[in-house]
Amino acid sequence: MDLFDTTLPASGQPAARAPLAARMRPRTLDEFVGQEEALGPGKPLRRAIEADELTSVILWGPPGCGKTTLASLIANHTDAHFEPFSAVTSGVPELRKIIKEARDRRKFYGTRTILFVDEIHRFNKAQQDAFLPVVEDGTIILIGATTENPYFEINAPLLSRSRLVTLQQLTPEGIAAILARTLADEERGLAHYQLTLTEEARAHIITFCDGDARKALNALEEAAKLTPKKGAITLEIAEQAVQRRAMRYDKDGDQHYDIISAFIKSLRGSDPDAALYWMARMIEAGEDARFIARRVVVHASEDVGMADPMALQVAVAAAHAVEFVGFPEARINLAQAVIYVATAPKSNAVVTAIDRAQDDVRRGKLAPVPLHLRDTSYRGAKQLGHGTGYQYPHDHPGHHVAQAYLPDGTKSQPYYEPSDQGYEKRIQERMRAWGHLRDSEDGTETAQP
Repeated sequence: MDLFDTTLPASGQPAARAPLAARMRPRTLDEFVGQEEALGPGKPLRRAIEADELTSVILWGPPGCGKTTLASLIANHTDAHFEPFSAVTSGVPELRKIIKEARDRRKFYGTRTILFVDEIHRFNKAQQDAFLPVVEDGTIILIGATTENPYFEINAPLLSRSRLVTLQQLTPEGIAAILARTLADEERGLAHYQLTLTEEARAHIITFCDGDARKALNALEEAAKLTPKKGAITLEIAEQAVQRRAMRYDKDGDQHYDIISAFIKSLRGSDPDAALYWMARMIEAGEDARFIARRVVVHASEDVGMADPMALQVAVAAAHAVEFVGFPEARINLAQAVIYVATAPKSNAVVTAIDRAQDDVRRGKLAPVPLHLRDTSYRGAKQLGHGTGYQYPHDHPGHHVAQAYLPDGTKSQPYYEPSDQGYEKRIQERMRAWGHLRDSEDGTETAQP
């Protein structure tokens, strides 16, 4: 059995010489680490597995979170015939054969069939249609595993006939628990080596695996091979095992704040290479990609703003890609956003404008809304004078009319003062023309920016 082979043996137990990650698969639900939301005591999925009353289910989660392991546990808990199947190595002809056997098994012996399909998203929508009738009539109980968003990759009719279970990336604490259990396990783990794992080495493996239990156990197994019996797995050995040098980066310490500061100042300073370098440092050190994405979104408005309004759209799209695509591919989307923000024309007029407005509000400039701007949608509003004197801008040349939108004495200074950078220069010209219109004596001057 190969480490990445999803074919489960009939007993659910791997061979003695199988890779460590296969040997250490949990044998009971109580050994399963993480996923308390889905498998905690009393949860519907856990009750269904323990009672052997499982219905069709789609397991969605990142690599190494336990999808195949959960299927193995189900195989051990059910009296139904369990049939493993991979959408990577098999196709519809093999599936038809399995369905025929399931029908015969049900007809002649009354035995249910649970079909575990790993990488179910590899089947296209037409191929997935083959599951619909047999799931509908109960010929098979489908367990589909996918790393891709099922709302995009799984047929809506098939998804509606299945329970969707979202499995989360394992936490650092979860990975640490798996490593500790493996080092102490005499039957399947590494206890006979009598190894210890230094804090630095543990932290490096946890960072490297990024929530993937399989990667963590692979790294631990390789590190154990490089360590003498009764020895300590050090940071140097862990680096050799994963072939990646540890980055000096404490997410809660000075290094974290220094690097993010350098990243932000590189974006502001229009140096895309420097910004990419500091982002690469964060990525390699295991920084949360969502944290990086949030900083890019903020600075698309804070340092670019209306000088290039597209910067915010690009940054938000990259942040969405982090959630939708995930790492490592989303690093490309982040890099695109970083390059765009770094090379865009710069203006801090947006952040200056909101700061000035908030400052006036905090200083107590809270005058009532002028009558001509008040709501007129409810009965009796006009009798109160609401809306009286309001001029509809679209009824005027240039779709602009000179009228007051703030109470007298409210504003201490202009809030938004566009720069002469990028698109903001056009806004500056437009606002200057509107200013001339407001300053005209009769208020009828027309300005076309």
